[in-house]
Amino acid sequence: MYNPSGFAIKDLHELQQQIIDTRLALMVTHGEQGLQASHLPLLFNPEQGPNGTLYGHFARGNPQWKELQNGAEALVIFAGADAYVSPGFYPSKAEHGKVVPTWNYVAVHAYGTADVFTEADRLLNLVSALTDRHEASRQQSWKVTDAPADYIDGMLNAIVGFALPIQRLEGKRKLSQNRSAADIAGVREGLAASPDVHDQALAHLMR
Repeated sequence: MYNPSGFAIKDLHELQQQIIDTRLALMVTHGEQGLQASHLPLLFNPEQGPNGTLYGHFARGNPQWKELQNGAEALVIFAGADAYVSPGFYPSKAEHGKVVPTWNYVAVHAYGTADVFTEADRLLNLVSALTDRHEASRQQSWKVTDAPADYIDGMLNAIVGFALPIQRLEGKRKLSQNRSAADIAGVREGLAASPDVHDQALAHLMR
């Protein structure tokens, strides 16, 4: 991605935290069938490899997994908070009027090639871990073992798993760092006062 040095995230822990915080990632590949993209919930192990390893699965009918199997590089996008920035937020607007709208956001891109697998035990471990993660906040959490075993076996036959060691990792925090302190404060206050929860989330990052 276009990433001026003033916006680049350099800290590995911060990059990895954005991966952990993103509930649904976007995986993009390019192969014989051209560009393909899938929205996927992923598991992340930050201790496997220098940048961590991603785990997920495709529906078997999704042809994108075949591109991974053939060695295609994957780009996985983890989008964080984002917000439209109005020129009206800038105190400098009243001074000279030389302001335009922009967009503030946080994003992390991970790159790598994946190991594709179909072994039932690995798939079961994967879907169980994914389920446990997203059911953890529920008072009565559902577990894979709550479903009949033969039904789960059939579901596992319908998916293909992958492990993707992250070979390259880059991140961007565009939070008005290129503006004056007064303009940054104006953006932060303007977004914090918005009724939109996405604006408020972005304002929180600017504190």
